This record gives sequence, C-alpha cells and structure tokens, in this order.
Amino acid sequence: MTVRPADVNLADPALYADGDPYTTWRALREHAPVSWQQVSGTLGFWSVTRYADVERVLADHASFTSERGTLLSLLGRSDPAARRQMAVTDPPRHDRMRAPLHRALRLRSAEAHAEQIRAGIRDLLPAAPPGGELTFDFAAACAQLPLVVLGPLLGLPVRDRPRLVRLAMMCAAEDDPDHQLPGGRDATLERGHRELFAYFADLVRDRRRHAQGDRPARLGLPDGDHGDLVDVLLTMEVDGARLTPGEVLSNCYSLLLGAGVTLAHVPPAAVFDLCGTGRYADWATRPDLLDSGVEEALRRASPARHFMRYARRPVVLAGVPVAEGDAVVAWLGSANHDEAVFPRPDVFDPGRRRNRHLAFGAGPHYCAGAGIARVTLRLFFAELFARYAEIEVTGAPRRARSTFLSGITHLPVRVRPTQKEVAR
Repeated sequence: MTVRPADVNLADPALYADGDPYTTWRALREHAPVSWQQVSGTLGFWSVTRYADVERVLADHASFTSERGTLLSLLGRSDPAARRQMAVTDPPRHDRMRAPLHRALRLRSAEAHAEQIRAGIRDLLPAAPPGGELTFDFAAACAQLPLVVLGPLLGLPVRDRPRLVRLAMMCAAEDDPDHQLPGGRDATLERGHRELFAYFADLVRDRRRHAQGDRPARLGLPDGDHGDLVDVLLTMEVDGARLTPGEVLSNCYSLLLGAGVTLAHVPPAAVFDLCGTGRYADWATRPDLLDSGVEEALRRASPARHFMRYARRPVVLAGVPVAEGDAVVAWLGSANHDEAVFPRPDVFDPGRRRNRHLAFGAGPHYCAGAGIARVTLRLFFAELFARYAEIEVTGAPRRARSTFLSGITHLPVRVRPTQKEVAR
C-alpha cells in the first residue's frame, strides 16, 4: 500500500483502531520525517517520526517545553496542571519534584512486593482445567494488571480497582466506544478527570486525618521512612514548600494514568504477536530470554503512542524549520519501529539485543516508574509461561480507538495448562 504524506491524518483516532499506523509511519519516516499536520483552521502540529528526532524532542527541554500540554487531546488549549504535575513541569522544578518520588519508586520497592504482585497476577489469569482448555478475553484479564502493583504503592483498596481502571481509560481513550460516554469525547474526558480527582481528594483527606506513624509501611523504603506514594507527595518539599493539595491530587492522577492505562496493554500485544507467528513456546521455554523479551514486548507495544511538546524557540528538525510556539508531536510507536535503529522492526524477537526503545520516553520525563513496570512485566510473563503451555488467538483483536493509547482492548484466546500447572 502506497501512503502519501499529504493524505495522512495522524490526529484521527480511527487510524489506530481500524487502519495501519505502522505503514503510515514508515512512509513518513522515508519521505517526510518531520511533517505538518493540519487539524482545523490554524490549529495543527508537527509530526516527528524518526527515532533520532523523537529522542531529541523528548530530551531537549531547553528547546521543547512540556508545560503547555503533552497529549494531542489538549492541542490548542492550556494544560491546567502546568507546573503542578511532574509530567507538565520543565526542569529545574521538575527535577526537584521528581527526586522524592524517584527514591520511593526505586526498583527495590516493587521487588519488596514481588510475592503480593505475583499473587495478584495469578488472580488475573484464570486456571485451565487439567488436561483441558479454557477460552477467555486475555485483554480484559490484563486490564487490572497495573493496579495489582500500583494499588499497594498508592495504598488503594482492591475493591476500587475496576472503577479506577474504567476512569483512567476514559481519560486516555476518550474516543474509544468501550469507554466513551453518550455525551461524546469532551464529556468523557470531563467526567473521567472530575471523578478521578474527586477520588484522590477523598483519599488525601483521609490521609491527613491519620498520622503517618499509625499505618504500616507499604513500600520497601529505608527504616523510618514509612508510608506509600501518597504519603511521599504529602510530605515532600519543592523549593522549600510543601506541595499544595491541588499539586498532590494532580500527581496522584498522573501516577495512575501513567501506569494504570499503558502497562496493561503490553501483554496482549506480545501474545498476539507470538501467537500470530507460532513462537509463543519459543519464548515460554527460554527463561534466559525473560528480560530481553520484556524489553521487546515494550518496544513492539509502545503503549503510549505519542507525547507532545511546544517549541520554545525556532528549531530545525531533520532540516525542517519549526517556529517558536509550534506544537510538536513525537510518535514513540514510529520511533520504536525505525529501521535505522531496529533491524526487522516488525518482528517480535525475544532475544533482540541493543534494544534502546523509547517506550518509557527519554530525557527528564523518562518514566519514573520504569523499574516497577519492568519488574511487573517480568513477573507477569513468568507466571503466564508457568500457567499456560499453549495460547491460541480465537478471534480478531479489537484495538483502542485513541491517538494516545496503543492497545488491544479485546483479545479472545484459548489456553491449555502446563504440566506444572496441572500438578499444583
């Protein structure tokens, strides 16, 4: 299929649900790696599709700011969370906000909860009958995976997980028919944001009513440093002052959205890839490839499809002049399939080496929870391989209708148990 850059509409969520964005991105990388996308009237943005240029846009905060909005859903509007939420705050203030959370989100925090996370994963994956098979929706089973790990880290009750997943999806996939309200995309975004902020407002008020020392430590933090990530936000100081209540709520929202939406979509993408090529058993029987396979799953899925920035000053990208104030959208999914960086990018290769993917972003806004995400995915795939000897996709996947979220929302599968599972 021939794609002409002039015919491309990367702002259309239907492209990602029903079309072929990878072919479109490939054409843009070859012929127009930095191209203008008109949306309406004078509103538009520059699309950046090559790995090197995407990495530069994300890493060069001196030239590209995050403080005017980071998602296409906010194109042309100011982000109300600017300088209050890490995701929409530039260095140096961003770095001072990030440091306390980064300490709490270090790899050992997730490892301290490994058994709890593993048990939660087992609850998500239904057991096939001994010697038989089971059919279920694999994507639906994975939907609560992020809350299995994020729930303990934020101190969120298990009973609230389905509601929080639903609200997070309303905020990240507002065009998707599974999550859109009858009032349309704007009503969906407004309702999702309002209810999530109200939820965290109640949570924070409850924390303020109880002394931190009255609750057991939920994280693997140093002795004397008790509490979860909400406690960290409530007690941290930036520029000599505590975060305001609005800043605490905004960052709780960002943590939930960052993990609660994207992480769940990595396993379905991997399973669909592996089953399509008949290579599920190849990876399942190679524990030495668990780590590299997780990195490949992240590259192939690229669950956060894009991030947006605005040019602080005139910039030249791939020979194209970008004016001060122009919106620039860096397509992570395209960068992670750039042939100049990844040989045979459309092939899922669990043994791929030198896999410097950008699934977690780059630069100062590199995902603070990347370590936790990696631990969670390693635990998930290890449990998946221990539980199912075979997985067969039994129907067409349904992909999210979203410019931001790259994910499979429904994936019917048939599974058969391993001998180890039968013996349990």
